[in-house]
Amino acid sequence: MATNAIVPAGGDKQQQRPHAVCVPLPAQGHVTPMMKLAKILHCKGFHITFVNTEYNHRRLIRSRGPAAVAGLPGFRFATIPDGLPESDADVTQDPASICDSTMRTCTPHLTRLIQRLNDDSSGVPPVTCVVADNIASFSLDAAREAGVPCAIFWTASACGYMGYRHFQFLIDEGLAPLKDEEQLRNGYLDTPVECARGMSKHMRLRDFPTFIYTMQRGDILLEFMMREVARADAADAVILNTFDELEPAALDAMRAILPPVYTIGPLGLVLDRIAGDAGADAAAALATVRASLWKEDLTCVRWLDGRPARSVVYVNYGCITTMSNEVLVEFAWGLANSGYDFLWIIRPDLVKGDTAVLPPEFVEATRGRCLMASWCEQEAVLRHEAVGVFLMHSGWNSTTESLCAGVPMLCWPFFAEQQTNCRYACADDEWGVAMEVAGDVRREALEARIREAMAGEKGREMRRRAEEWKEAAVRATQPGGMALTNLEGLIRDVLLPTCMSPD
Repeated sequence: MATNAIVPAGGDKQQQRPHAVCVPLPAQGHVTPMMKLAKILHCKGFHITFVNTEYNHRRLIRSRGPAAVAGLPGFRFATIPDGLPESDADVTQDPASICDSTMRTCTPHLTRLIQRLNDDSSGVPPVTCVVADNIASFSLDAAREAGVPCAIFWTASACGYMGYRHFQFLIDEGLAPLKDEEQLRNGYLDTPVECARGMSKHMRLRDFPTFIYTMQRGDILLEFMMREVARADAADAVILNTFDELEPAALDAMRAILPPVYTIGPLGLVLDRIAGDAGADAAAALATVRASLWKEDLTCVRWLDGRPARSVVYVNYGCITTMSNEVLVEFAWGLANSGYDFLWIIRPDLVKGDTAVLPPEFVEATRGRCLMASWCEQEAVLRHEAVGVFLMHSGWNSTTESLCAGVPMLCWPFFAEQQTNCRYACADDEWGVAMEVAGDVRREALEARIREAMAGEKGREMRRRAEEWKEAAVRATQPGGMALTNLEGLIRDVLLPTCMSPD
């Protein structure tokens, strides 16, 4: 398959270059995959304008310095307000607040940005398409105003999408909203949910995204997600960071109700291949453009270099998960008592409203066999042969990165569709690569889970299945594979103006 840049039909090459405006939801788990997609499109010949909120723009500069937003020739950053009060805090913004605010306030800001980019004095090619996060669907309205196509990028799993699309079904069936808080504790969430189109067998209410657990029909996140997933119907295309072999039933269900659906993942493998094809210099330059909102600790991989193969437990709960310090301590002693070395990422805002405090006895008991860092370059860590299992939150970026590395998982889902991802990862009749850690964390149970995952029979089967999924992901992203074929179709049929064509 050709990976050359796009060739204009004639005239000034720079001014006729296609121009994609990429708009992520302003949270790390959404910015990261959008950055990968933007880089892929850049390698394919697109001028890129990557749109951060002003809040996240400041965080990027604090984490990586001014060079983080300098961009590259043909790859620029721009900012819009998020509608929330001014703040210089270095934390993930409240999900309900940021979702509601961007939905209500960002359309005119993005519209004006596109107008400025289209001005003859801007020095960049006119905008030819918008690629927007599915839950930044205010971008659809700005794209329509500009008269350009808008492809929606669903950054989570296909099964997660279908989980949200079933919210109305769950409400109509009387399963939601909940009647009282007692239903969260009395086993009600284990209620079987049959006839969930495109979803795994034996689904329970607890396996659907967490926003359905509310007791209020007008809950902000429930209403927001029902609205946003439905707005994908109006897009010119829907893009997913998954591959067909992994989620066939969910993808079939999506394709039956949505505009053209393009599976172009796993994006990490696709980017590695396309950036490599662009040449060493171009790949090195592209690698300098990163989207981490926290400063990455570069000692993590060096620390792993001194450990035997499959001997380390890697622990990271993603960018949104929070917990009490009591739960943190239970995790700590479960890790310590397992006897295994571990690399533990503890974000500055991981403990709700406080600083993480670990007992001195824990520090002494694990001296020499653990490394704790505030953030890391996760894909490099997961690809390291020393990592034996990933204790994680079941976020989609982490799940796909773990599958691509062939690393089995221990799942402690926290939020949104993480519960759905966990159900699929743990089910033997789905992916079969994980075991769940109970939400009510107890050190003895966690210790047993770690030992089983690292050295038990179940752990060996999980690793075998993870290696199989790794091979399937590689197949999807090889020349002629579905991911690259779908990427070419997305560019040709949706994103590329009719006056241009791939070489």
